[in-house]
Amino acid sequence: MIPYGRQDIQPQDIEAVLEVLQSDFLTQGPAVPRFEQAVADKVGARHALAVNSATSALHIACLALGLGDGDWLWTSPITFVASANCGLYCGAKVDFVDIDPRTYNLCPEALVTKLDQAEQDGRLPKVVVAVHLCGQPCDMQAIHALAQRYGFRIIEDASHAIGGQYQGEYIGNGRYSDITVFSFHPVKIITTAEGGMALTQDDQLAQRMNLLRSHGVTRDPALMTHEADGPWYYQQVELGFNYRMTELQAALGVSQLGRLDDYVARRNEIAIRYDDRLATLPVTRPWQHPDSVSGRHLYVIRLQRDRINVTHCQVFEALREHGIGVNVHYIPVHSQPHYQAMGFQVGDFPEAERYYAEAISLPMYPTLSETQQDEVVKAVKHAMEKI
Repeated sequence: MIPYGRQDIQPQDIEAVLEVLQSDFLTQGPAVPRFEQAVADKVGARHALAVNSATSALHIACLALGLGDGDWLWTSPITFVASANCGLYCGAKVDFVDIDPRTYNLCPEALVTKLDQAEQDGRLPKVVVAVHLCGQPCDMQAIHALAQRYGFRIIEDASHAIGGQYQGEYIGNGRYSDITVFSFHPVKIITTAEGGMALTQDDQLAQRMNLLRSHGVTRDPALMTHEADGPWYYQQVELGFNYRMTELQAALGVSQLGRLDDYVARRNEIAIRYDDRLATLPVTRPWQHPDSVSGRHLYVIRLQRDRINVTHCQVFEALREHGIGVNVHYIPVHSQPHYQAMGFQVGDFPEAERYYAEAISLPMYPTLSETQQDEVVKAVKHAMEKI
């Protein structure tokens, strides 16, 4: 089976983890701050806070921005459920904005229409989570301009996008957002096994997220409500969580980060090669915005159903039977039972639903060989001819 994604672990990664195992610190040591500083320096962020998953990063980002009961969080329906669930964790209400048919990201035009109506209805969002699907950044300049006009805060869910660029700058620098979130899950661009990170230029947001990821506990006298009883003293100044990253994960992350640009370059080479070899087939290939460099976490084709006599499911199953570990990213969040129980219905976001009915993620990872890639393309062609 050729999987849709997989990690690349090199000897230097193993050595980095072994070094931590032989050290005095398995958690709360020097590796996590070193990883945070390395990522911050790479992307141009003032602060980077490593946590145990991107979901945790989204949660503390929402809390740091003051999201709570009665507030609204908006995001794309084409994303993993965590991009929406983070709002529910805070007691907020969640809504969605339909996608752009070319980028598959949250559509700025649909956002304008929805904001105009929400302003009339008195239900403007407090936070918009802009998801960089497949690694391609959203139109952040347009979304930022709307944030200035309507007063909402922006989280970039860049779980797919570390190493990518927008307008010539690395994603994560926060030029057009309050907080950016990265994921280091094994199938992502670099990995810490599980893990995530929240980045910001704002000192106060960083301070709040730092508290929230570690029980709301501090030893900083400036944050305490009264003088310390002694050198052992700490205070819990708010309700936080145990979202810390381990030293083992951070050491792996530092090692992987050294190959980030190579990984992104290789992923783009694979994408270009797919583009060329799929050109004659009845599929829509990913569109790349000229203002950005995608991290190419995923390579998603869309079946041109008016040109084929097979179903989405038949093509998917034929590829799996041929040993190609394709996947679908993603099932629209508003169609999930938990969200349907809130009142969402199929038909609410038609562009997202059209995408879902046609999308298949092909294998994409740096160690995918040309022979394997040719086998994938052959299988896609065979799946459409066979049925």
